Amino acid sequence: MIPVAFDYLKPATVEDAVAALADAGDDAKVLAGGQSLLPVLRLRLSAPSLLVDLDGLTELRGVRVDGDDLVVGALTTHAEVAGSAVVRAEAPLLAAAAGLIGDRQVRHRGTIGGALAHADPAGDLPAVLVALDGVCVIAGPGGRRSVPAAEFFVDYFTTALDPREVLAEVRLPRRSGWGVHYEKFHRTAQAWATVGVAAAVRRMNGSIAEARVVLTNMGPRPVRAEAVEAALAGADATAEALAGAAAHAAEGTDPVSDLAASAEYRQHLARVLTRRALAAAAGR
Repeated sequence: MIPVAFDYLKPATVEDAVAALADAGDDAKVLAGGQSLLPVLRLRLSAPSLLVDLDGLTELRGVRVDGDDLVVGALTTHAEVAGSAVVRAEAPLLAAAAGLIGDRQVRHRGTIGGALAHADPAGDLPAVLVALDGVCVIAGPGGRRSVPAAEFFVDYFTTALDPREVLAEVRLPRRSGWGVHYEKFHRTAQAWATVGVAAAVRRMNGSIAEARVVLTNMGPRPVRAEAVEAALAGADATAEALAGAAAHAAEGTDPVSDLAASAEYRQHLARVLTRRALAAAAGR
C-alpha cells in the first residue's frame, strides 16, 4: 500500500526538530531509521500530517565514554552498536543484543533510539536497557531531561516521550565484574523475539552477589524477573541453583497469546531461556 500524503521536514538541529514537533502537536511522526515506522505508514496504521526526519542530526550519532557512563547517541545504528569495540568492552550485553536484531539490512538502517522509542514489547533492546540500569536522555521544548529505562517504557508501544520530544541519547553506567548474556527464541532468523531474556550476574567467591534478569515479550513492557533475582541472591553459582531460580521466571508475567505462541508456551520459554541465559552469564 501507499502511505497517505504528509509533509516532510529534515531539521538541521535537535532544537529545530523539537520546534517542528511542537508546532505539529500530536499529528507528527519522527523518522529515526524507519525500520518500524515505514511498514506502519504503508499499512496506513498511522497517518501523520508531518514526518520529521532526524537523519541529518550528526550530533545524535556515535558512541563515547563520559566519566562513569557509556553514551550511545539515539541515531547510532544497531550495526554500529554491535560492532563498536567500546560498546563490546563497556556494555557487552547491549552489543550482543544489537547483533541479533532483524537481518543485516535492518541492523544497518535501524537505530537504537528508533527501536527504544517504538517500544515494541517484542523488541530486544528495551529489556537490555532495563537490565543495565540505562537512562534515556530526552530533548524537548524545556531542554533535556533524563528518565530511567525502567520508567521510560509505559505500555504497548508507549513511552514517557511527549509528542514534542525526541530521544537524544542513552547512558549506561560502566560496570566491571559482571557476566552477561542475551538469549532469545524466534521462529525465523529475522523474526521478532517470541521471548527473550537479558541476564546480568555478578559473582563473588563462588556465589552470586547480585543478578539482574529482564524478560522480553512477556508483558506490555520489559518485565523484571524479581522472583528469579531474589532466588539468586547469595546462592552458589551452581547449575542446580541457577535452574532452581530460573523456574520462577514466569511469575508475575502477563504474556499474550498470538499466532507466534500461546501465553502458556511463552511462560515455558521464559523458564527455559532464563536457565540458559543465567548459565551463560554465570560462566556455567
